[in-house]
Amino acid sequence: MELTSLLAWSAPVFVLLIALEMIYYKLHPDENASGYSVRDTAASLSVGLGAALVDILYKTLALTVFIGLHELTPLRIEVTWVTFPLILLAQDFCYYWMHREHHLVRVLWASHVVHHSSLRYNFSTAVRQPWTGLTSQAFFLPLVLAGVPPWAVLVCGGINMLSQFWLHTDRIGRLPRFIEKTVNTPSSHRVHHASQGGYLDRNFGGILMVWDRMFGTWAEEGEQPRYGLTKDIDTFNPLRVVSHEYAAIGRDLAGAATWKDRARFLLARPGWRPGAGTTARRTPPEADR
Repeated sequence: MELTSLLAWSAPVFVLLIALEMIYYKLHPDENASGYSVRDTAASLSVGLGAALVDILYKTLALTVFIGLHELTPLRIEVTWVTFPLILLAQDFCYYWMHREHHLVRVLWASHVVHHSSLRYNFSTAVRQPWTGLTSQAFFLPLVLAGVPPWAVLVCGGINMLSQFWLHTDRIGRLPRFIEKTVNTPSSHRVHHASQGGYLDRNFGGILMVWDRMFGTWAEEGEQPRYGLTKDIDTFNPLRVVSHEYAAIGRDLAGAATWKDRARFLLARPGWRPGAGTTARRTPPEADR
């Protein structure tokens, strides 16, 4: 199945699931759940629609580069029923590092921060995706250079992203421990979206949690997560949602005293300030509000 077919079939299913979850919240309110709000949901859907449109361009550009590199490499991996699960496993490994670096490098975080900007955690949050997602594709170049067909790389990426939709909910509790330790679950992903203390920058895996456990970034859900950013942007304007961190970077670059500081404003962890070292803050103090 082509990637376009996956996305075409998934879109109406996502909308239906969002509507069903909203109805469920109405019929069974829970004060401990973040729930829905009209403005937040509208913002998420608007951002998601924009992301879907620009992603067509990004996927086209990525596919063009992938095809060019695939022609240059002498390696070839045939896609069969045996090799496809292994390719998906390798793609998930690359996804872990892509996701991790998009939290730890500020210019990459400026793209990914969009997905974390909502104070709500529900199915609509899943579609709140960046409009500058081209930065993600470079992390999958090793698969192409290893001989994986470009179409297979993109299809595995689509499967990985689609598999994460169900993770964005408060309505599914913790699953049996062996499942929580192996694959991504709503509980693990709630930790990833939380903005407090030891929950920051944890659980980067897409399909599997084994990478986080291997590389020391896994955390178990304990206290109730608080969603959003360490400094929330307080806006439902889709354009500001997708651009606020880039605007903050621009201001920091303009006010930087040295080129070394300018480089660090781009490449250091989010929240780095001259003379203050590296912090775990997700947005700098003067980010758009």
